[in-house]
Amino acid sequence: MSLRWSSDIEKLDWQALAALYRAAPLGDKRPEGLRTAFGHSMFRFIVYDGAALVGAGRALADGVDCAYICDIAVMPSHQGIGLGRQLVERLVQAARGHRKIILYAVPGKEGFYEKLGFARMNTAMAIFQNQAQATADGYLQGRPAESAA
Repeated sequence: MSLRWSSDIEKLDWQALAALYRAAPLGDKRPEGLRTAFGHSMFRFIVYDGAALVGAGRALADGVDCAYICDIAVMPSHQGIGLGRQLVERLVQAARGHRKIILYAVPGKEGFYEKLGFARMNTAMAIFQNQAQATADGYLQGRPAESAA
């Protein structure tokens, strides 16, 4: 296995990236949405095994105060070999110098990120497009808001 790392998205196959997110599984993300999200992210890493896309992650950042790591995805065939850890570590290193680095995790994966130095926040809040579904999926605590954006 020879992994190749890149931050270049110019020739990225957006369909393959969408397939990676479905397989990881991180949900159904449309290629055009991924192109926008990765294009607006200050830091991003794409990982290939030969020609196959096997991992990706990104961070939104303002360059000073806050960096937000999200969308860490690894193909099931490449999970358990430290690739997810390497993605997070590279994004954290890229975001060094920000006053805070925040990470959004899939419910049940918090322990993985705690091992990488992240601590649970007491004050994190969110508005989801579908608050009821986010509550049911374990992203939000308590009763869903009546109406959200």
